[in-house]
Amino acid sequence: MAVFKYPFWVLYRIWFYILVAIPIIVMFPILIISILREQWYPLFFKLARLWSKFILIGMGFVYKIEKAETPNPKKSYMFVANHTSMADIMLMLVAVKNPFVFVGKQELAKIPLFGFFYKRTCILVDRSSAKSRQAVFLRAQRRLKQGVSICIFPEGGVPEEHILLDAFKDGAFRLAINHQIPIVPITFYDNKKRFSYTFFSGSPGKMRAKIHKFIPTVGLTNENTKVLNEKTRELILKALVLNTKKSYSNQE
Repeated sequence: MAVFKYPFWVLYRIWFYILVAIPIIVMFPILIISILREQWYPLFFKLARLWSKFILIGMGFVYKIEKAETPNPKKSYMFVANHTSMADIMLMLVAVKNPFVFVGKQELAKIPLFGFFYKRTCILVDRSSAKSRQAVFLRAQRRLKQGVSICIFPEGGVPEEHILLDAFKDGAFRLAINHQIPIVPITFYDNKKRFSYTFFSGSPGKMRAKIHKFIPTVGLTNENTKVLNEKTRELILKALVLNTKKSYSNQE
């Protein structure tokens, strides 16, 4: 039976890239204008949210965002989430209305069309280079001072399929402490099932995210980085484990 699904999966992947490209082509002139100055980033962010909704709906993903707490549009935050799918970027943009800048791997800048805007609006990092990681820290500091939030997937990459949640890197938490901005943990429940990095996989369906209660950093110092890291990871892991148990229970 799975053999008959292979053509569907191939077409589904191709369709994804078509959906990625269409809004960029249609909005290209205004997108170019929106990236000419960093002060105009909020305009680009609004266009990026439209782009994300177009892709998620076009892929047949029925997204639902649950909020235990809502970000204040006048404040900056550090948004962190588990990373399992190419659709994580889109769901994050849909889930959060506060303009934020992604810190992401530089390899994505090689993707045609998408990469052109990605490298001009995101903070790129080469995780194998200490110099690159330091440059990321300085760029993130500048954007935070401009009132923009930061989004980091703290696992540092996409874990193998059998890993529910990988260990978190410290960068996001150290940066949040230095600027005394809250951590906003977000759990993506269904992205791995809907559209993982495994080529022959994926399908339309529900795509849920939960914005958990914020974790404050006021009064914390760099000595508290590991504790903050572990507290955030434990919160997201607990949500994933509970969701897995519910899924097994519903199948029985």
